[in-house]
Parts: sequence; structure tokens; C-alpha cells
Amino acid sequence: MATKRLARFGIVLTAVLCTAALAKLPPLSDEAKAKAAEAAAKSAWGDKVAAYQLCKSEEAVAAIYFADMKKAGKEVKPPATTPPCADPGPYVPAAAASAPASAPAVAAKKP
Repeated sequence: MATKRLARFGIVLTAVLCTAALAKLPPLSDEAKAKAAEAAAKSAWGDKVAAYQLCKSEEAVAAIYFADMKKAGKEVKPPATTPPCADPGPYVPAAAASAPASAPAVAAKKP
């Protein structure tokens, strides 16, 4: 008897949770959309920085390898040509990049 009650309770609990999960969420505000876009831009910039750092470390390891092989007197094939590492530069927030340069305000003088 207790197992049937427990099973019913589990079914009811599952139904309630599924209903809550399917509830419609309100649309995002403009501020929330801007924050999400800013977070996505910062994440993309972080990925570019990580790729640049990886590229630089790969170049350093390859240089050490070729120097060691040359020192040991072994012949090594020339390295494959790869594009140069692209430095993404410092992070620039999207709001600052898209905002026009503000001109100084000029006060109108009355004669």
C-alpha cells in the first residue's frame, strides 16, 4: 500500500515539475539582451586571446625542437607554413566601439 502511494506521489510530482518546466518565460528586456550580447562578445574575445596564446606557445615549442635537433646534428624537414599568430588586441566593449565620438557642446550666446 505504501509503495502505491509513493508511486502516485512520484507521478504527481513529475507532472507538476514538467508543467513548471514548460511554463512560458517572459521576453528578455533590452537591458538583458544588451548584457547577453556583451557577454557573448567578451567570450568571443577571450577565445581569440586563448587561440593567440596557444599559437605563440606552439611557435616557441617548435623553435626549441628545431634548435635541439640542429644541436644534435639531426636533419629535420622544414616546418609547414602556417599563418602568423593574430593578436586580438585589448578588449573593447561593444558600447564603446559603436558609440560616436561626442562633440563638445557649444553654448548659444544671446546678443
